[in-house]
Amino acid sequence: MGSQQKPDRVLVVTHPLRVDVAELAEKLAAALRSAGVAVRILTGEIRSLHHPDALLVVDEETSATADLVLALGGDGTVLRAAKLAAEADVPLLGVNFGKVGFLAEAETGELETVVSRLLDGEYSVEERTALAVEAIGTDGEFHHSWAFNDIAVEKAEPARMLELFIEIDGTRISRYGCDGVAVASPTGSTAHAMSAGGPVVWPDVDALVVVPMNAHALFAKPMVVHSSSLIRIGVESVGTEGALIADGKELTRLTAGSTVTIRRSERPVRLVRMSGQPFASRLVSKLSLPVDGWRHGRI
Repeated sequence: MGSQQKPDRVLVVTHPLRVDVAELAEKLAAALRSAGVAVRILTGEIRSLHHPDALLVVDEETSATADLVLALGGDGTVLRAAKLAAEADVPLLGVNFGKVGFLAEAETGELETVVSRLLDGEYSVEERTALAVEAIGTDGEFHHSWAFNDIAVEKAEPARMLELFIEIDGTRISRYGCDGVAVASPTGSTAHAMSAGGPVVWPDVDALVVVPMNAHALFAKPMVVHSSSLIRIGVESVGTEGALIADGKELTRLTAGSTVTIRRSERPVRLVRMSGQPFASRLVSKLSLPVDGWRHGRI
């Protein structure tokens, strides 16, 4: 485990609707402040996260940008906090209050340990790949965004099939009648992409995952491509809209002729690590994998 400096300013991002999380956030903030750390608590409303002063933390003398973001909640809260942390190039520490909490490093009952290790600098920082997306509509309207887990082009109408083509590094790979296509970072491979049949990718693998969803095509296999690859998805459906979704949030609707380009972001996420638990162990514990198999105990 590496050694880091004690943070001077911490921004705590919490779930916007949970009273229990808000109460624990106040206790956490009090413990950090008593050790001389300036703390600001920010609830997880989307509108707050786009405010230019969202990262400012004020102490008695001045206000400055946080040097660590601490997210209290489930993976949704961590995802909201991740964009803030990536934009400021500061570490992100997640404490899980949700069900699975794949992105969190600590659990609810470990808050005392979290405070102690932060104050002693007993943690390391791990860089994780994130995604950048650009979309151009048929009217020339331009959209761009960022995601930690995944970017998806999905059908906006449940009863209709979406017609898409996909290109990788300038070469057309296939054309699908499908529910959509998800592109995931290695970290996001255990989220939407895995549910759609994609592979689990270890977070330190330098790759991106492309997963067609319920696709009708001669070639509709999940693909693992290098992180430098440029992935282009084109909407060909006439009369059926697609939706561009980043980390579970819809960005815009897509009509025939719209194109979406996805690549590795220049802004990675720097995740705080406090344990030496390997990813394989985390995978087994978080997903409660039946490692003994269905034949266990049989002769």
